[in-house]
Amino acid sequence: MLADAGYEIDTKFRTALTEMGLAYVVGVQSSVRLWPPGSGPLAPKAWSGQGRPPTLLRRDAQTQPLSAEQLAKSLPADAWRDIAWREGADRTLRSRFAAARVRPAHRDYWRWQPHDEEWLLIEWPEGESAPIKYWLSTLPADASIARLVETAKLRWRIERDYQELKQELGLDHYEGRGWRGFHHHMALCVAAYGFLTAERSLIPPSGLKISLFEAPAIPPSYRPRGSARPS
Repeated sequence: MLADAGYEIDTKFRTALTEMGLAYVVGVQSSVRLWPPGSGPLAPKAWSGQGRPPTLLRRDAQTQPLSAEQLAKSLPADAWRDIAWREGADRTLRSRFAAARVRPAHRDYWRWQPHDEEWLLIEWPEGESAPIKYWLSTLPADASIARLVETAKLRWRIERDYQELKQELGLDHYEGRGWRGFHHHMALCVAAYGFLTAERSLIPPSGLKISLFEAPAIPPSYRPRGSARPS
């Protein structure tokens, strides 16, 4: 699941994705609070022997999370890598990136255990005074930084597809108010877009770089939507 920084402000959104079993790479703002690698909130207070045993995590003056920007600026010089992710119109797109395993700190003082570790990916181009983009990701802990960058940058491709769906195939022309009607309209637009993309791939310079689609076999139990049930 890919999303921009507009969704980062809702921690429940990311938590729900994890509960659904979906890995994500989502943009976050520079102000998001994180625990740097190897650190985290303090354990609950020791039980005095009276009342309920304390269960909530703690912070003190010395144990505080950092903002994503502060964490990025604290990384050593050898943490940064020059990585290219795709060919642009006139040049290879590349930039400087760093990645670190962190723990989100959002309201963990109301929790009895810390948030799980995840990746913080940072883009800081050469010559910029500060990092320009940040992402949180639940890709596996052994994922390479090149894979993190490639996945994060896939949003450009999705946005380009969405733009062409609206401009060329009329995805934004639907004026109804029902979900079913919109679903039909969207499904037809996406099917047409898939067909046109396959046809376009056969035209030079792409040539025959991808195999033609093969029609899937129709299962015996298939019944077109709206048709009468068999007797």
